[in-house]
Amino acid sequence: MSDGFTSRFVSAQDGLKLHVRTYGSRIAPGLPVVCLPGLTRNSADFHALATALAGDAERPRHVVAMDYRGRGRSEFDSDADNYSLAVELSDVVAVLTALGIAPAVFVGTSRGGILAMLLAAARPSAIAGGVLNDIGPVIETRGLMRIKSYVGKLPQSKSFKDAAEMLRRLFGPQFPKLSPGDWLDSARRSFIEQDGRLVADYDVKLANTLASLDPARPLPPLWAQFDALARVPVMIIRGANSDVLSAATVAAMRARRGDMEIVEVPDQGHAPLLVEDAIVRRIGAFFAGCETAG
Repeated sequence: MSDGFTSRFVSAQDGLKLHVRTYGSRIAPGLPVVCLPGLTRNSADFHALATALAGDAERPRHVVAMDYRGRGRSEFDSDADNYSLAVELSDVVAVLTALGIAPAVFVGTSRGGILAMLLAAARPSAIAGGVLNDIGPVIETRGLMRIKSYVGKLPQSKSFKDAAEMLRRLFGPQFPKLSPGDWLDSARRSFIEQDGRLVADYDVKLANTLASLDPARPLPPLWAQFDALARVPVMIIRGANSDVLSAATVAAMRARRGDMEIVEVPDQGHAPLLVEDAIVRRIGAFFAGCETAG
């Protein structure tokens, strides 16, 4: 164990090695938590949340945070076509099966929230509750095109300080209140040192997954997948500055799920960082409610 977590490796159905971080005891009394990151993100994004949930004095939980294939410490795939939702959903199932986790409550950031909805449709018994972090059935084209503009195209930096400044220039408009230290932390979660240089902590071939995006052709909505969560508690977290999840979509989700819990995070965009004490406590309380629901 290092830094409060243990690294484990699980074989996907095709043999590719998937990395997960696990926090807390496997026999912790609370429902286990599974954290699913965004498109190019990794398990490190959930460190603060996972540490708090695993160490909760009243209801500690076993927490698993996943690196999808081609991200973090998971192996890269030689076939970029496998960086797809269908394959990644299979990978999530492989991790749950290998670690003996079911049912669980999920935190899904962006792409991770889509995977949580897909899992609810494919394996409803696996999910006891879900937090969708800045993602919903309708994904704004403007935000997707912004993401497409930088995935796989970030310039190389000579130092983490330089990388932090590059991230600040890129994402600062959506996160105006972050400090220099916050941006440096973000850089350390986003880049790794390789052969004396900093490179993005993901396979740049992930850009292929966005290649067909066309602003004239919005993605089809995912209402059926969202409705698959109808039997379990749902929390929606939206960054007030988000260009991926609109306030109108949140209102439409509320119309379908009047009991849904909604949190809007001020001064953050896509996607909220989930590191502040208040939001961590809110998620912990939501998960406690999932255990008594139904």
